[in-house]
Amino acid sequence: MPRTRADLLASYRGYLALQRDLSGHTVRAYLVDINDLLSFLGVGEGDTEPVDAALATLDLADLRDWLAAMAASGHSRATLARRSASVRTFSSWAFETGLLTSDVAARLRAPRVDIRLPGVLTPQQASQLLKTASDLASDGHVLAVRDLAIIETLYATGVRVSELVGLDVADLDHSQRTLRVLGKGRKERTVPYGLPAARALEAWLHRRGEICAVDAGGALFLGARGRRIDPRAVRDVVHRLCAAAQVPDLGPHGLRHSTATHVLGGGADLRSVQELLGHSSLATTQRYTHVSAERLRSVYEQAFPRA
Repeated sequence: MPRTRADLLASYRGYLALQRDLSGHTVRAYLVDINDLLSFLGVGEGDTEPVDAALATLDLADLRDWLAAMAASGHSRATLARRSASVRTFSSWAFETGLLTSDVAARLRAPRVDIRLPGVLTPQQASQLLKTASDLASDGHVLAVRDLAIIETLYATGVRVSELVGLDVADLDHSQRTLRVLGKGRKERTVPYGLPAARALEAWLHRRGEICAVDAGGALFLGARGRRIDPRAVRDVVHRLCAAAQVPDLGPHGLRHSTATHVLGGGADLRSVQELLGHSSLATTQRYTHVSAERLRSVYEQAFPRA
């Protein structure tokens, strides 16, 4: 019988408590970590949704994306190190029990937490990525049209993957070119987007009905089977398009970093970018200024004769 998320966590709890003989506090912390990872991956969101098939495709890149997202959100080095250890324990157990075909986290290390945010596309690379998506969509395949709308929306708005997959058609305001986004802590914000994203979204909405399942509800973006798309599928879209465009494969969170950096580089103030990204703390947004400052220094040294 396929396992749900609750089944999986119950089995893992038994392993941690009985075989590893960990304290109740440590067991709870490890379960919270894995539950967070599953939510990040969009695995087992429903009470009856099986997790086995989705987890079977888990790879090291997914785990690195998860840790990188936490690092960008301001989690401490100690938290990242503990979560790395936690997921290595889970991966080893899942491999031994046959849930995973390999111990995918064996080579996982916690990312260094730096005040700088490495891994952003240059504006030229972002343009190349979007042009590649547009060229692929011009062939007319409905999923390629959807992929263009996804990549345009991610870059135009800087929304998190979890926010993107939660969007409904009703969240679009075509006249104002804005999205109503439900972010962390169920905080709602309104995010603008530009004409290229508007055109891509309109083209997708025109074709959405071709694959829409009867139980899709109002979901804006749909998976190949016609239901609301999940975070893993969105990450696959980004990875595939980055490879096709031959630009650094930074994942959806890297696109979010890129949006913030490019908006700041264009002269936006920190408060506006904080609102755009849905950061609860201005300190989180301020981290992006280090990337922009580095670019400014590089341009200055190349252009100014007395640099």
